[in-house]
Amino acid sequence: MPIFDDKTFEELVSLREEVRRLRQSLNRLTPAIDVLLRRRGFRIYKREPPEDLLLPPEEYREEYYRMLQKYSFRLFLRDVIKHQDFFAIDNVTRYATTDVTREYIKYATKIGLIEKKSYGYELSKRPITSFGPTLEWYIAEVFKREFGSEAVWGVKFKRPKVGGDYDVIAKFDGSLFYLEVKSSPPKQIYDSEIAAFLDRVSDLSPEIAVFFMDTELRMKDKIVPMFESELKKRFPDPPEVTRIERELFEIDNRIFIINAKESIIRNIEKVTYRFYKQGTSIN
Repeated sequence: MPIFDDKTFEELVSLREEVRRLRQSLNRLTPAIDVLLRRRGFRIYKREPPEDLLLPPEEYREEYYRMLQKYSFRLFLRDVIKHQDFFAIDNVTRYATTDVTREYIKYATKIGLIEKKSYGYELSKRPITSFGPTLEWYIAEVFKREFGSEAVWGVKFKRPKVGGDYDVIAKFDGSLFYLEVKSSPPKQIYDSEIAAFLDRVSDLSPEIAVFFMDTELRMKDKIVPMFESELKKRFPDPPEVTRIERELFEIDNRIFIINAKESIIRNIEKVTYRFYKQGTSIN
């Protein structure tokens, strides 16, 4: 791994910020997401439902966004949701040390996500049925904050054949970027979910589509074979699912399968880099 001096590191940070500003400027010059969708015959029916969102007050959102970059904190929140009516520290210590979990509980209490009771802790907002909407919110924020992109989450369309939620849709340099966001581990993913994702990709025709799983487990063991099986059902000569690196895969440089290993932000960056490198212009 290269070692950077302070000046070089500052230059890299400055360069990244400049790229983000340029992308924001480009996005202002290109049609909005609603316009890009209408050109494809799509009109948003519902978006960003607040019911299951686990968010703190606005004053804590910036720090909360940074905390959600930590895989262990996201796993902690899933356990909190699982035990939302009552939990002790032992109930939410599966994925981090006791000391780290205590810090997470202290932080979540400070920002109002959980409340301390005489018998333990409970979630302040109940019921929350799933971590999924909060994860979708976070991914949309990644596009806004890190890539200067317009993004919406929890999108529903009225379509005659293809239904379901489009978890995150972003406008990336004037084109559509669609992500299916899974907060469940691979063992809880079924063939029907892969089929539904590919149906939505076919219907929406985004420039880039990503099947993202918030896990650090291997994608090659179950998820990739499920994609290969579904592609064989759809095409006489199915496209290959090829490895980019580690647990990141692509199908025809348009559909990508990624997990959270290393970081969500870095893996999305790798997808966009791969897309550009193959010579496909997004404009």
